[in-house]
Amino acid sequence: MTDVSDEDGFVEHRRLIVAGTGIAGLTAAIYAARSNNDPLVFEGTEPGGQLTLTTEVDNYPGFPDGISGPELVNNMKSQAKRFGTEIENGVVADVDDSERPFRVELTNGDVYTTDALIAASGASARTLEIPGEDELMGYGLSTCATCDGAFFRDEKIVVVGGGDAAMEEASFLTKFASTVYLVHRREEFRAEDYWIDRVMEQVEDGDIELMLNTEVTELHGSPEAGVDTVTMVRHPEGHPTDRLDDPETEEFEFDAGAVFYAIGHTPNTEYLENTSVQMDPEGYLKTKGGFEGGQTETDVPGIFGAGDVVDFHYQQAITAGGMGCKAAIDADEYLEGLDRSGPETAEPAAAESDD
Repeated sequence: MTDVSDEDGFVEHRRLIVAGTGIAGLTAAIYAARSNNDPLVFEGTEPGGQLTLTTEVDNYPGFPDGISGPELVNNMKSQAKRFGTEIENGVVADVDDSERPFRVELTNGDVYTTDALIAASGASARTLEIPGEDELMGYGLSTCATCDGAFFRDEKIVVVGGGDAAMEEASFLTKFASTVYLVHRREEFRAEDYWIDRVMEQVEDGDIELMLNTEVTELHGSPEAGVDTVTMVRHPEGHPTDRLDDPETEEFEFDAGAVFYAIGHTPNTEYLENTSVQMDPEGYLKTKGGFEGGQTETDVPGIFGAGDVVDFHYQQAITAGGMGCKAAIDADEYLEGLDRSGPETAEPAAAESDD
């Protein structure tokens, strides 16, 4: 067995490492620290997770007047630190599960070893990468209708996307909007028939209007006033941004009070690709689940998943927090088992058979 402590860049061994400082990671850290598991938490590429993109959080229990996303995250960081959690800037680049303890390498070359790892690095919402996006994210531009829809009552709301998520978001937002405008770059939707049928019923009722063969190219507004207008392009054959020089492509301005992206998420799980942890085709971690203990266990003993790296359906702060709690408890039980039996009993995950 290679002695990692002799490797260049080696920093130290830790009992437990948590990847991510979103709600899942910080909840896991709070529980792990209170269980004397001395967690070290790395912030990752998006410190605080997607909640930091939300100006006001009105649906997290315990805050009757709401709380800003960054304030909630900072409060949880302080709480975790109070119990002994260490939080450091760092992005996990690679995990080696071929030996015990695990080898964890950061993008800066630092190397740690750990007895257990909780992957809580979240999922990044896909964006259009258009002008106005960075300035208005959280100020009229959102990637979560459940989180932010209620802030835009009686506004004209634009939803971008053509899959199940876009249909569901558009349908949900009819509770608040004067009208929801569903913008899709093609004529056909890729959503399931159930969602298409449901949206079409709301189109007939006048709650949703379809803007097909259309794409958003720029957002206008300010953090103070939010979104006020949206630049769009339209072409009768679809994919208009690929046909900007075509005389049939029409550019126009559209008044809107809010824009919601529903074009998918990318789980931040690349650092586990070289392990035996199982993932679905999109990169979401597969965990044990079920109704008994060990629900957050992956296929590799000692590696656990929590929050949006696992949950592609609910993606709420409160559900992420619940999974972070479960992961910390599962990790504690695993670590107690190591303490009783010794590290030599923790074998690497068996390679899959070719049979």
